[in-house]
Amino acid sequence: MTKRGWLLFAAMAVIWGVPYFFIRVAVKQLAPPVVVFGRTSLAAVVLVLLARRADAIRPALRHWRYVLAFAVIEMAIPWILLTTAEQHLASGLTALIVASVPIVGAIVAFLLGDRSALRPIRVVGIVLGLSGVGLLVGRDLSTKNAPPWWSIAEVLIVCVCYATAPFIADRRLNGVPSLGVIAVSLSTVAIVYAPIAAFSLPKKWPSVNASLAVLGLAFICTGLAFIVFFRLIAEIGPTRAGLITFANPVVAIALGALFLDEMITAATVAGFVLVIAGCWLATRPPPDGIVADATPDITAVADAAPG
Repeated sequence: MTKRGWLLFAAMAVIWGVPYFFIRVAVKQLAPPVVVFGRTSLAAVVLVLLARRADAIRPALRHWRYVLAFAVIEMAIPWILLTTAEQHLASGLTALIVASVPIVGAIVAFLLGDRSALRPIRVVGIVLGLSGVGLLVGRDLSTKNAPPWWSIAEVLIVCVCYATAPFIADRRLNGVPSLGVIAVSLSTVAIVYAPIAAFSLPKKWPSVNASLAVLGLAFICTGLAFIVFFRLIAEIGPTRAGLITFANPVVAIALGALFLDEMITAATVAGFVLVIAGCWLATRPPPDGIVADATPDITAVADAAPG
């Protein structure tokens, strides 16, 4: 990997490890629909301008049905669920659960016809990863101030959405400029959430920290993130780019511990090791000579999972 590739990789590891921290800060004063609207609308302004310059919007609009499906499954549903869940869940725990997206992706790939997706080594990875999630969830739900179980369920649904959306992009939007797809998707989600957010506005202007958190989500974790990520894919390819999912939780856990007083316990470390080891095994490419079915490389399933 080139020096430029390493710099882009490090940038994405941080950029998509930060959203969980920003969300946790923002939802302390802002309703989830307001956070989602702020994130998508502000980011859409930047990406729509860039997409127009690249003439990437019209090709995306010609496939509006699939772009809409992608927007709903990749952004509209998971971002509201993730934001709602973090009203009760620690940001580090949320990031660790979302890190299991490649494991869910392997299962989705199998259900869509890729029989190599559940080879023995990948099954071992799935079992390890799910064991790690079970350890993390079990430890958290057994504490005195346990979060409601539905918050965990919301994050698990987010994992399913993040694992499914890339298959839509690969099978139905292959060849359509990614910048156009993302710009149109963000704009659509922002329009949908605008009236919902209007009824959820706070009675007084939020604090500086909450306001900066929303701005960070929009311009850094969404707008800048997709721009940098496109360049990362061009530099090192989608398979290597997908490895950022292993680094994102480290950033999220560190930020939660440093600034939100979130505890790093032995269960947290053990769960992290199991989840990451499970993801690594579950995304092993087929041996030489074995050709997978026409499904996207599941090692890159988490590419579109910005948190």
